Amino acid sequence: MSVAFASEESAEAASETILPARPISDRINLVTEAGLKMLQDELARAQHGLAAANVLEDVNERRRQSAVPVRDVSYYAERVRTARLMPAPTSNDVIAFGHTVTFERDDGRTQTFRIVGEDEANPSQASISHGSPVALALIGKTVGDIVQLGQRELEILSIS
Repeated sequence: MSVAFASEESAEAASETILPARPISDRINLVTEAGLKMLQDELARAQHGLAAANVLEDVNERRRQSAVPVRDVSYYAERVRTARLMPAPTSNDVIAFGHTVTFERDDGRTQTFRIVGEDEANPSQASISHGSPVALALIGKTVGDIVQLGQRELEILSIS
């Protein structure tokens, strides 16, 4: 094998191992208890993946296998470090972080979402980030309020 081919292979392997950092928003990192646990679990999973990759003998394969865990360890370590655990709401009078809110859209659809941290938000599982447009429109409102969201209106039906 020529030296040129070896250098090309190493350069290719190196470029595969440097992944861009996962973006971290400027928003305060509010989390629920479940959200904090999820962040800690993801950090542990990434650390385990990195440890497993680091025992590989082939340096190029080690670089490839460690790329995602290196990126994720950095991300989750920062998210755990900056996490601000929020207590569960003590009142259901006014919508706040941690509440589950049911509202009716002006097209007649009824939806229910829990307002949670950015990393734990999953609209398909009925949770939205506290920084999402819907959550920002709902926070501070009460049952019966009509909230304007762009051209749409939402009527708050319940808070729990």
